[in-house]
Amino acid sequence: MVVASPNPSRAEKPEAIELPVINLSGERTEVASLITKACEEYGFFKVINHGVPEETVAAMEEEGVSFFTKPDVEKQRAGPAVPYGYGRKNIGFNGDIGEVEYLLLHTNPLSISQSSITISGDPQKFCSVVNGYVRAVRGLACDLLDLMAGGLRVHDQSLFSKMIRDVESDSLFRLNHYPPSSFHHCTTGAVGFGEHTDPQILTILRSNDVGGLQIRVADAVWVPVPPDPTAFCVNVGDVLQLFGSSLNQLESHGKLVNHVQLIKGSNYDIGPYQVESTNLYFLKAMTNGRFMSVRHRALTNINKPRISMAYFGAPPLQAMVTTPPELVTPHSPLLYRPFTWGEYKRASYSLQLGDSRLQLFRK
Repeated sequence: MVVASPNPSRAEKPEAIELPVINLSGERTEVASLITKACEEYGFFKVINHGVPEETVAAMEEEGVSFFTKPDVEKQRAGPAVPYGYGRKNIGFNGDIGEVEYLLLHTNPLSISQSSITISGDPQKFCSVVNGYVRAVRGLACDLLDLMAGGLRVHDQSLFSKMIRDVESDSLFRLNHYPPSSFHHCTTGAVGFGEHTDPQILTILRSNDVGGLQIRVADAVWVPVPPDPTAFCVNVGDVLQLFGSSLNQLESHGKLVNHVQLIKGSNYDIGPYQVESTNLYFLKAMTNGRFMSVRHRALTNINKPRISMAYFGAPPLQAMVTTPPELVTPHSPLLYRPFTWGEYKRASYSLQLGDSRLQLFRK
């Protein structure tokens, strides 16, 4: 069993660093360049003027607060999270524990409709609010992935985004609630979600005006992410790193960008567990290591509850990623064997929260 330490080590000294904030209303080529730079330097950035209506965000946060303030006995009716539904403290399937409670939903409308029955006293309203929020943030995610492809000079700029536009996408949505720290001796808050990375393509994260999210940069320095209730945090996950493991980097770096091919393979029935994300492992594969992977964690606040909402964009379970043979050269060798998202997901969830997964798929 892996139990998060009640509070971070006193030896840790979080360091304030100005993290990139990107205005999406700017000129598109310039925005793509800024996103690429942010991914290279931090693997993390915020976006403003993102086009997601504030009323859509407010309605979703209101539904989350309404659920998490219910008596425990009522919340338990929506659980346990196996794989979808309500969970508390237990994170995933391998003994990881944190000071968090959550609702995990698949973004398929039928699945949301079925889950709503045990979550809300007004299932139709809850379902409508969740579907509206998911549509909005999925649109943002697709736009960002297209900008990333443009920044990398990938010929097909929809290469990344079409994986989460697929009607069989295995994308997920998670509402997290971090209660105020119950450890009165803490000055920094307890660990709500321990250090980890995420397995999906792209994560779009929004939280209320309460801090707690931290990313780890060079020399194991933890950087607090200032709360901003008007911005979205953006990060990318493991499988983009694996998808494009043989992709060359930009011509400006002395190499060319190749493309990957999605094909249909065998299906997998795998229960997901999701984590609040600020890492770029998935995209790093698409860029052959050009984009930085960032580990992250979430701490509780000692005075206020924190609510966060995370959309995890993922391909269909049966989607297989491989690189066309003609694009594999002596100067751009294939680093990872072909795999399906289902296969990678199954391997990921067999490990503990902080474990590295990528080496399992090296050739």
